[in-house]
Amino acid sequence: MLKSLIGPFVAYAAKLRFPTLFKITAALFLFDLFVPDFVPFIDEIILGLGAALLASWKAKKTPDNTDHGPD
Repeated sequence: MLKSLIGPFVAYAAKLRFPTLFKITAALFLFDLFVPDFVPFIDEIILGLGAALLASWKAKKTPDNTDHGPD
């Protein structure tokens, strides 16, 4: 039953922006680090959030100012 809740939670978290998603992932990782296996399937949640975190981590594009037109 708990495993069926992982998918919707990760799908919700994937919609979050980078700072919030990073804070949630870091908090769950630290919680799991100090209290191992307190929450079942927390490792799978952290893996899913890590994948969503990497997917949302993009470099900002700079405008291309090389086309100045005919001189």
